[in-house]
Amino acid sequence: MTVELVSRLLLLFGGFGALYFGAEWLVYGSATLARRLGVPPIVIGLTVVSLGTSAPELAVSLTAALRGQTDIALGNVLGSNLANVGLVLGITALIKPLKVVARVIQREVPVMVIITLLVFPIVMDGIVSRGDGVILTALLASYLLFVFRASGDEPPHVVGEFQEFIEEGSPATEPLRVGRALALVVLGVGTLVVGGYVIVGAATYVARVMGVPDLIIGLSVIAVGTSLPELATSIVAALRSEADIAVGNVIGSNVFNLGAVLGITAMAHPVPVDPHIMRVELPAVLLLSLLVIPFARANYTIGRFGGATLFLTYAGLVLWITL
Repeated sequence: MTVELVSRLLLLFGGFGALYFGAEWLVYGSATLARRLGVPPIVIGLTVVSLGTSAPELAVSLTAALRGQTDIALGNVLGSNLANVGLVLGITALIKPLKVVARVIQREVPVMVIITLLVFPIVMDGIVSRGDGVILTALLASYLLFVFRASGDEPPHVVGEFQEFIEEGSPATEPLRVGRALALVVLGVGTLVVGGYVIVGAATYVARVMGVPDLIIGLSVIAVGTSLPELATSIVAALRSEADIAVGNVIGSNVFNLGAVLGITAMAHPVPVDPHIMRVELPAVLLLSLLVIPFARANYTIGRFGGATLFLTYAGLVLWITL
């Protein structure tokens, strides 16, 4: 075992540690923020948390595209969306069944499916152009505006173990409490990004040494690596009885990946689309997104059976894509 390989393995362990602490800070800060601002936790999960955990995908895809590694850029986006639903949501539901608000099933999951469907005509000409990037970004902006406007129609609520933490030991003034929550969110996002970068860098080094093609690296190693912040955040949120944040994080991250990550990357550098993407990867993302609906409709809970099905379907699709 070479010194370089040992150092990469040590970085991997350090990266996982950063993910753990970053997820704790992000979820706690987000739940506190929702309580202080009177915003439903699902809205925080769909926006603040999902934007923060999608930061590694944006950084990796944008950097890869500007370096001419467009296969990695697009593979990362689609692979991350696969991992978010199959790996993140699947494993999180296996650890603890996720009881979510009705609107997630009635509105947010269908929005995720619709945006995925809209990508099909965009990639049909074999390239995601700068104009396509503008369209995707505009779709995301419209969705976020809709989420914020619709949030006023629902009563705010905070559930689970965070409630007692938020109620106790807070400073006397409201602005300072909100400021501390924001600081925790920023600190959590920053730590998650650093952890994701470290893990992706180390894993990519090992994959390239083994001769793995860029498209497969993007779809598997990097996609899973950049989805680790979502995984860590959703697991922590579920264990803290914050299912709305856990599920909202996954749905919001998938929407951000297609709207912001792919959109901004295409605006910076047009992204050619490999025919394999249209035949295999994009249909696979759509299939997993559709699978969420029947499992979540049962008492608005994604149980362990649903989690196991999502995870095994994801594993099968990744194996199929890789082979």
